[in-house]
Amino acid sequence: MDIKTTEKTGPAGRDEKDGGAAETATAGDLDGALDGDLTDDPDTDPADGPEDDLEDGLEDEAAAPAGKETGAGAAAVVSAALGAVALTGTWTGKVVSERETLVGQIKTSGSGTPAQQISEIYGDAWHSTALVNGAFALVALIVAVAVLVLPRHPSWVRAVATAGAVLAGLGLLLSIGTYFDLFLSLPTAGS
Repeated sequence: MDIKTTEKTGPAGRDEKDGGAAETATAGDLDGALDGDLTDDPDTDPADGPEDDLEDGLEDEAAAPAGKETGAGAAAVVSAALGAVALTGTWTGKVVSERETLVGQIKTSGSGTPAQQISEIYGDAWHSTALVNGAFALVALIVAVAVLVLPRHPSWVRAVATAGAVLAGLGLLLSIGTYFDLFLSLPTAGS
């Protein structure tokens, strides 16, 4: 409702937005309107302007999907962390590697040829580490892709999930290359 101030007794001119309907208001009525006395709709607060309505709408919109955004954000961060871990190695991979080294030493103690010792002691440990790191990379990639496929996430969630997918992809490629000895081959025993 547009309120026009005029003299106390004079009518306000025609309002063109309202299709020519004339409204009259006095200075006292204007003061009352600012205090909240004049309202057409009892559910609205005249002190609330368009800015307040916009803020209320944004708060309602932000509050509704907050649980989904929090979960997606957490999943994106987890995927990035798992991708980084897949590249740098894990404690689990180290333990599995040391176990394979010990098993290789037991198998080849005193009776193994140098080629068997290299394969059992070093090769199996190396491949076990690659398998563990590859598993972490695969989980990171699955989580990152799941976050990216789900619709309507904030841009920061998509950015972190993309970073997680890239790190996981690199970790997976390195793990596959290490497992199949594509980057470095096992040393061979001299003749």
